[in-house]
Amino acid sequence: MSTITLPLPAVIRSFLVVGLLASLFAAPAQADSHTCPALTAAVQVAACPTDQELKYTYMGFCGDNARLYGRDVLTCANFENYKEAKNTALWESADGAFSGYLSCNVTPEQIRAAKALRMGVESRNGLTRLICDYEGDHRLVYRSREKCTVSVADCSSGECKASCD
Repeated sequence: MSTITLPLPAVIRSFLVVGLLASLFAAPAQADSHTCPALTAAVQVAACPTDQELKYTYMGFCGDNARLYGRDVLTCANFENYKEAKNTALWESADGAFSGYLSCNVTPEQIRAAKALRMGVESRNGLTRLICDYEGDHRLVYRSREKCTVSVADCSSGECKASCD
């Protein structure tokens, strides 16, 4: 069995050469800069659970099968403790980069009024989390496969800053 090779047309060859040269001289990737987003523009993207939903999940989380979840003794001490810990809804920053489960036990106005306190970074199994902590125990997280470093961790003096590359 013989193969037939056809010459590439000159136009295609020139596109290939230009593409190869462009990739060789492309600028190196620059680090992405991140700051803790203001909660004033944050958006609640999921509804808060109803009391009926919380009671149903309480039975599953704290009931006879609780051993599967590691027996969270404090959360399962009573329904009010469970509600304090699990009555949350998903929120996102205005650009959607940061997200977190924020408490439904406080009003959205209280959440939006919270100021950023600090920024931290955690890495595990190739995933990096930039963590923004806010007043009132609120937290938004940016997740990335890039390596991130925090250059300014204290938000009280201005904007927290981190770069990822």
